[in-house]
Amino acid sequence: MKHGQQGFTFLELVIVTTVLMILASTIVPMAQVTAQRQREIELRRALREMRTAIDKFKDAVDQGLIATTELEPGSEGYPPDLETLVNGVPAANDASGRKLKFLRRIPIDPMTNSTDWGKRAYQDRPDSQSWGGKNVFDVYTTHPGTALDGTKYRDW
Repeated sequence: MKHGQQGFTFLELVIVTTVLMILASTIVPMAQVTAQRQREIELRRALREMRTAIDKFKDAVDQGLIATTELEPGSEGYPPDLETLVNGVPAANDASGRKLKFLRRIPIDPMTNSTDWGKRAYQDRPDSQSWGGKNVFDVYTTHPGTALDGTKYRDW
């Protein structure tokens, strides 16, 4: 270089590039874990929201707020499907046609990016992966993956 010119040598550029690549290779896995953790938090929230709505529906049936004539025999007081929680059911002894609704919308499963949830009926076995179809007693994600804590998402 001539006297008075400034710049970087090739060796300096190689060293800086290497350091940046090392830093980037450690940041990417941390970002992936953070994104997975966020999806897991959202999954837990969605499951809690739907399970609470199912429980409130059952409580409303038990308290006589929903006419049992609206439900199929053998439903045990649980909703026939998730759409019923959104669309609502007529309130018992209410001539105004008012409907009781338990969800604003069916939450999106953050693991599958759809509203297709696994369902269990009251009559199904607790570990069943197929829905008996009589009612919705429980919901779970259909994603086959494993969580950061080592448990299966389907078992949540």
